[in-house]
Amino acid sequence: MYNYSLHQHINALLSKHNIAIAGDDNLFYVRMIANADAIQDLYNEIYGDHPKATELFSNLIESVIRAYVNRSENFRKKDSDKAQKGDWFLSNTITGMSLYVDRFCGSINNLSDKLGYFERLGVSFLHLMPLFESPEGKSDGGYAVSNFRKVDERFGTLDDLKKLRQHMDQQDMYLMIDIVLNHTSYVHEWATKAKQGDKQYQDYFYMFDDRRLPDEYDKTMPDIFPESSPGNFSYVPECNKWVMSVFHDYQWDLNYTNPAVFLEMLDVIFFYANLGVDILRIDAPAFIWKQLGTSSQNLPQAHTLLQLIKQCILVAAPGMALLGEAIVAPKEIMKYFGTGAYTAKECDFAYNATQMALQWDMLATGDTRVMLAAQNDILQKPYGTTWLTYTRCHDDIGLGYGDDMIESAGYNPYQHRKFLQDYYSGSYPSSPATGALFSSNPKTGDARISGSLASLCGLEKAINENDADAIEISIRKILLMQAHSFFLGGVPMIFYGDEAGYTNDYSYLTDPGKSYDNRWMHRPVINWQKNELINEAGTIENRIFSDTQKLIAIRKKLPVIADHKNITWLNPYNIHVAGYLRKYGKQELYCVFNFSNSVSYLDWAAFKEQGMNSTIMYDYWTGMMLPVGYNDDYLIMEPYSFHLLEPQ
Repeated sequence: MYNYSLHQHINALLSKHNIAIAGDDNLFYVRMIANADAIQDLYNEIYGDHPKATELFSNLIESVIRAYVNRSENFRKKDSDKAQKGDWFLSNTITGMSLYVDRFCGSINNLSDKLGYFERLGVSFLHLMPLFESPEGKSDGGYAVSNFRKVDERFGTLDDLKKLRQHMDQQDMYLMIDIVLNHTSYVHEWATKAKQGDKQYQDYFYMFDDRRLPDEYDKTMPDIFPESSPGNFSYVPECNKWVMSVFHDYQWDLNYTNPAVFLEMLDVIFFYANLGVDILRIDAPAFIWKQLGTSSQNLPQAHTLLQLIKQCILVAAPGMALLGEAIVAPKEIMKYFGTGAYTAKECDFAYNATQMALQWDMLATGDTRVMLAAQNDILQKPYGTTWLTYTRCHDDIGLGYGDDMIESAGYNPYQHRKFLQDYYSGSYPSSPATGALFSSNPKTGDARISGSLASLCGLEKAINENDADAIEISIRKILLMQAHSFFLGGVPMIFYGDEAGYTNDYSYLTDPGKSYDNRWMHRPVINWQKNELINEAGTIENRIFSDTQKLIAIRKKLPVIADHKNITWLNPYNIHVAGYLRKYGKQELYCVFNFSNSVSYLDWAAFKEQGMNSTIMYDYWTGMMLPVGYNDDYLIMEPYSFHLLEPQ
């Protein structure tokens, strides 16, 4: 229905900014009118009863208009180019790397000099871990932001970041950075003013005069870091109040029931969009709405806010995609892609965190059944959205997939998770892994896992013991894990150092600002002399780098790998072998992975029941033609091997 009063109000605001609605700005005008009703409806759903709702909604529309006006011609052209491609981020040609700038190469300027390294590997998309100002020692790896618009001097300047963006444009590279929507640092300007007694800024946070309401919240809100930061509130002596601090006492949760907070953060989002960000990673979106009597996670209002953000971006900066960093159960993750009228209109990306954790389950047990039990939920992802697929990231590995999935494989959930914890922390007899437990909760027995890809695959222990056979097996495991992740569908994200087989870095233990958090063991400081070994044939670094390079190259030449929501899991004729079919148009690719430490035999019927009737399959990984046997014949797979097979 045409909303006359809304559209007239928008026209009046546009005229103030000299928007040429019938000229160069026509596409913006069309986007604004097309999305205005949705923006107003979503806004009213959250803020309609606020006494200043009308005034602040007008401010919101002004913010969208300003963001467009401030958008450079170059970025507007990129918006148009992406629109012509359709869902550009579904492509098989994009492979990413996530990194800490300072630990990778020291500074943003140095990173510009490393772009050739990414090009050589095949990486076309960089996720730069938090860059904006945060207090040293209490930064949570940069996720305690004290200034959303100032690059931390440890990395460089905002101008350095803009220059990097220009250099990346020359190589057709995409950029992702983080926005920390849930909280600010306790030394952010807003927090400082709140501590000084400014009521306006105290209302930017959840602040209370006594423990009565905090105690009520704590009855239903779980501890996120029970070891290092128990509880959800911290006392603020400067103003004699209690503030909500779900993650750490130095990270104050923003109060999104206050529309002024939403408008402030929407402006920050547009600021990042106009730096040329292609994908904005929204940190911890599950937490952004709090409500008494609930866990204050994954609440419906959080989704409404994300949908409102998405609608505003579609108008002002439509080329920027959103990634929701929601590390939650599969059924909950799906909601971050949007539901109902907003299906595929909330976040464009989510982390395939469940699949990541289930790969580690398969590697430890050699059993694919728990993983397969999760696929019905994971496959519900709507078309037009996609995953970030990965084996490691900066975070720990959680084991939060459902008990029903574990039980379906005949395991006891508590004992199964305890086995995985013991296996990857290296305390299980004969385990080759060298990791550590993170955020152990003695009340529940829950714990998460820290450790680099290489160390969890056994490389660290094998090198320390000078065991050539174990080194060979660990390299196979590393490549198996990466290959399984790369071809699933979605954008593969390599965590820096994994491409060269970096093991755990224990230097964090000597840094007081990091020593309490063992996740820093898998966030290495890159030694570029060591990295020269990628050029030396036969070295561990060379083997892992060149084979990772090969996987990326194979992926780029296979359009069937683009995320067309086109994955079918093969029936488990052998519980040690995970297999899936990617099919698009006339092309088919069968990807099979042996997670066993022994030779596995996969019945050719697993392929034929999917309609495959060829007598020969080409393996993109080995470059060999494989004859297809009869039913009851087998594809013989070596331990921790994989094949990427196309019928001929």
